[in-house]
Amino acid sequence: MLPPFASDNYAPTHPEVLAAIAAANDGYAVAYGDDPWTARLGARVREVFGPGALAFPVLNGTGANVVSLMAASTRWSGVVTSDVAHVHTDENGAPERVGGLKLLARTSVDGKITPDDVVAWSADAGDVHRAQPHVLSLTQATELGTVYTPAELRALTDAAHGAGMVVHLDGSRLANAAAHLGVGLRELTTDVGVDLLSLGAAKNGGLLGEAVVVLGPDDAPTPGAATARRAAAEAVPYLRKSTMQLASKARYLSAQLLAMLGDEDGDGDPLWLRNARVANAAAQRLRAGVDALDGREVRASRPTESNAVFATLPRTAAESLRRHTRFYDWADGETSDRVEVRWMCSWATTDADVDGFLEALSAAVPTG
Repeated sequence: MLPPFASDNYAPTHPEVLAAIAAANDGYAVAYGDDPWTARLGARVREVFGPGALAFPVLNGTGANVVSLMAASTRWSGVVTSDVAHVHTDENGAPERVGGLKLLARTSVDGKITPDDVVAWSADAGDVHRAQPHVLSLTQATELGTVYTPAELRALTDAAHGAGMVVHLDGSRLANAAAHLGVGLRELTTDVGVDLLSLGAAKNGGLLGEAVVVLGPDDAPTPGAATARRAAAEAVPYLRKSTMQLASKARYLSAQLLAMLGDEDGDGDPLWLRNARVANAAAQRLRAGVDALDGREVRASRPTESNAVFATLPRTAAESLRRHTRFYDWADGETSDRVEVRWMCSWATTDADVDGFLEALSAAVPTG
């Protein structure tokens, strides 16, 4: 069997992350985040995202999203997002069940929405019969592997702030987006007007744990956004506990995130960037191999801008390929006998893994 190409969550934990956890396992430390590792994480987050940024480690990505959205919302709020957003399709209604929020989905193009989608929902503001559009939630990189440019993000956040909304970014694959664009994490968050960030790690070499990052009010593009960020910073500690996302032994979460973000004075690139580059490069190698099967019954179906490759192929070929590796069907194909699939690469995907996959794919797809 080949390694799975189903999800980057399948990948092992990076050795540097495991080493950081082992190093944190040194004697006693005060529980619930009042420990040296969490204090250092807070300092590092301020270095990366700006001097006013605040980091709150949580147990998982769904928790980070729900806590963030609740911190930016009222009980009568709506959250504008795309129709393929993880918060909308893959969190079992957690924003609705736990947060009491209404998700206001817009049809995306390759996973991305536009400022017009924000404006379309803003017309409901002030209507007592409608959920009030208080939050815009974006995903970077998107669920379809595409990446918003800084200019696209700025246009979206400007539209949202102009409509009185707070902007949340689901950054479970933020590292892959930054690596693709050749920019830092701040350029895709603080500098383009994002207010709250779900900072991912598990999909990029982490073991367990993400973080809610409230970006600094001094960096907010509008007075309203600054006020919203201050309110979120006050709310997150209580929401984190009441939603069961406050870890007692928080030092182990913080140690992982520190390992990923790196040290300001350290030599070389931080781990988040090194891992994301490997995963993205593996996806580009896979995409090139798919494109080389010209004239065969497999076709790439989405842009490959991060660590995901989407393609359509006959259902019979997909089942044949599945005997060699695990992956997920995404949607129906162009005809009833075809299916769109998603192939994910990770920090642990090697060139040999990709080449073996392509060999199995070539054998599975028809030649005529």
